Amino acid sequence: MNNNIDFIKIFFTEEKIESLIFIFLGIIAISLAFIFLFFIKYSFYKGLAYPLLIFGIIQLTIGSLSFLKSESDMKFKEFNNTNQKESIIQNELPGMEIVIKNLVIYKWIEISFMILGVFLYFCFMYSTQKFWKGLGLGLLIQALLMLSLNFVAEKRSVTYMDRLKMVSVFNAARE
Repeated sequence: MNNNIDFIKIFFTEEKIESLIFIFLGIIAISLAFIFLFFIKYSFYKGLAYPLLIFGIIQLTIGSLSFLKSESDMKFKEFNNTNQKESIIQNELPGMEIVIKNLVIYKWIEISFMILGVFLYFCFMYSTQKFWKGLGLGLLIQALLMLSLNFVAEKRSVTYMDRLKMVSVFNAARE
């Protein structure tokens, strides 16, 4: 087995790319929310605006914090130090397990918002109260976007953790 640790650089590069996607989606969602709140005066769009605004702020915040953190660059540099490689890998594994558990929790929250969005949309589909229909559609759209990105992050994290385990086993077998 090749003891190549390029997968670490790939993991953090992909994390930064996903962070940029979060930032981009957050900016679009917030912009649309402001347009819907202040320029379009239909209640459907007002209902649509609130989930766009709330989730947009969350997306912008998560994306910005993830992108700006310098810890990922530091970890990559530390992994290049062969004397500390095994201890760093052993410290990284428990952290990744927590990240994956959190991603599963987020997934269920997002699925709940999707269900609520579908429920609101269809309950108020033919109602004169279009605000709730818009709110439902906004929840559905934003929860679906967040869930999609969550699946990507979870897959990337599981792959990263598996590779860390393989490197750890390989190092242990060499000793």
